[in-house]
Amino acid sequence: MKKIAILGITGSIGISTIEVVRQHPNEFEIVLASSNNNYSKLLEFAVEFNIPELVITNSALKQKIIDIPNNSNLAFGEDELQRKIESVDCDIILNAISGSAGLRSSITTISKGTDLALANKESLVMAGYKMMEMLENSNTKLIPVDSEHSAILQAIGNSTPDEIRSIIITASGGPFRDLPLNEFENITLEDTLKHPTWDMGAKITIDSATMMNKGLEVIEAHWLFHKSYDDIKAVIHPQSIIHSFVEFVDGSIVAQLSFPTMQIPILYALTHPNHIKSTINRTNILDLPNLNFNELSIERYPLFDIALNAGIQGGILPTVLNASNEAAIDLFLDRKICFTYISRIVEKQINKFHNFQDPSIEEIININKNVYIQTKQNYKNLI
Repeated sequence: MKKIAILGITGSIGISTIEVVRQHPNEFEIVLASSNNNYSKLLEFAVEFNIPELVITNSALKQKIIDIPNNSNLAFGEDELQRKIESVDCDIILNAISGSAGLRSSITTISKGTDLALANKESLVMAGYKMMEMLENSNTKLIPVDSEHSAILQAIGNSTPDEIRSIIITASGGPFRDLPLNEFENITLEDTLKHPTWDMGAKITIDSATMMNKGLEVIEAHWLFHKSYDDIKAVIHPQSIIHSFVEFVDGSIVAQLSFPTMQIPILYALTHPNHIKSTINRTNILDLPNLNFNELSIERYPLFDIALNAGIQGGILPTVLNASNEAAIDLFLDRKICFTYISRIVEKQINKFHNFQDPSIEEIININKNVYIQTKQNYKNLI
């Protein structure tokens, strides 16, 4: 039985992981789980799965919790989560923490040498160079959880980077792929949160609508699969059946297909490099709809191009990209800005920032925090 830690267990990826564990009770044992705010769901999972170590990273909630499961230890705060990661006896840590808050846990896991199933794409976006450097001196095996990168990993198999001509990442296009551009000013928050094919958390759903998530995934793929940005492309695929393609130098193309569910890539990450028997989802090819592919329009999705350029320039700019985007999304969720201002804010923050290469982890964390705060405080001057 594999011992696993689930960081961000109450988010959409964490809950999908719980479903995987429920369907494979003899394969996995949860030994550590964390949540930022949803303590009631965390404690509910602790009772169901007899989880010994729990962490709530929002220390302000400490006074609200009275009943702790008998067989569980409960700690509070981000620092305590890092200590638990360092001390827990487990085989693999699934980092499903949302946003930049997940970076420290990725770094701690690699420093410890435990395998890392990474659903927190921001870790590689902000600190890809540092993480690759650390992995060279670590026993950690880094396994992507995103459906696109899981598909790439499976398609590549044992092939070397020299055998791969290009990587093609698919994108659903979000809820506004067919909306006339002159109607974008009227997009509401409620419209944005209605994703046509995936059930996800608010941030990634908004990132899907702006196509920021696809820009982040290209940056992530650059680090995971050691390919230049010129060799990584994105296309619109509304049905979300093919999750990525890999084109080889001999002209052949390999793709991974399944009906949209995060449980398949999660299960594969937890069992990699093996595929184990599961009843999660059977994709009958006779039930497949017609599959369409379209070029990604920069006019419709300016944030994709902004993210791609930040990734190419590297240095601290991907951190500025991430921080300003997270701040803009929070402003949009608070109804302080309209949808089209998200890309405007991110672009202005990147353009006015002086880039520098090879930032330290401390610089990345501090600049991410400062840009986020500054963006939220001065957003009116940016729009």
